[in-house]
Amino acid sequence: MLNRPLLPIIATILILGAGVGFYLVERRPPLPAPATVAPAPMPAATPAPAPAIEHPVPGTPPAASAAASSALPALDASDGALRAALAGIVGADALKRFLVPEDLIRRIVVTVDNLPRRKLPYDRLPVTTPAGGFVASGEGAHATLDPRNYARYTPMVDALRAIDMRSLARVYFRFYPLFQDAYQDLGYPNGYFNDRLVTVIDQLLATPQPAGPVDLVQPHVQYHFADPALEALSAGQKILIRMGPDNAAVVKSKLAELRAALVAAPPASVH
Repeated sequence: MLNRPLLPIIATILILGAGVGFYLVERRPPLPAPATVAPAPMPAATPAPAPAIEHPVPGTPPAASAAASSALPALDASDGALRAALAGIVGADALKRFLVPEDLIRRIVVTVDNLPRRKLPYDRLPVTTPAGGFVASGEGAHATLDPRNYARYTPMVDALRAIDMRSLARVYFRFYPLFQDAYQDLGYPNGYFNDRLVTVIDQLLATPQPAGPVDLVQPHVQYHFADPALEALSAGQKILIRMGPDNAAVVKSKLAELRAALVAAPPASVH
């Protein structure tokens, strides 16, 4: 630490040095102005190429895609048209019971994009949440996933079981330009929603099925899987485990059917 009597001396030296420097610069004969050299133009940045599309929507070359887009309603006004198209496939009763009535395409896109992550935006889901609350058997270190939870998902799984996935894919292809717009609005200007959807389906199909009771822990208010490998799964995979092995088997089977329709449907199925 500096001695206090030295501080005024150091400050004086700095001020004097600055004054002398200023004086010498001002009294020196002016130097000729340097020649002005225009800076070399920076090379134009090469835009990053858009990633290759792995799973193109079949039968939609650019011209056909533009025509399809012009025949669709605007994204923010598409709920009525989409619900009408789904009613003949899902059924009016199931549609009313399980599907949220507004902002459907954006909700579907947000949910699909978040299924592989750790948490879902539950306020943006396109479907209603199962009735009732989560149930655990036992307490503390002896808690397990209660099979009564499985019944909460059964009505929705039964509705899913009755859906023809090829017909569902045809509706999806018809409205695909709006799904793509919603995906780009989400922050993926170069992304391709169908690629994301197939990737998410593949992850869900890879969900492990625990053998026997599923042990739980309750570090705070919410329960967690006791097995670190299960707890590290994505939000979508955890839902498959919570709905029970029988329901999960139905969902996986229907997802496999949908995947086959998404990547191998003939062009005629778009119209």
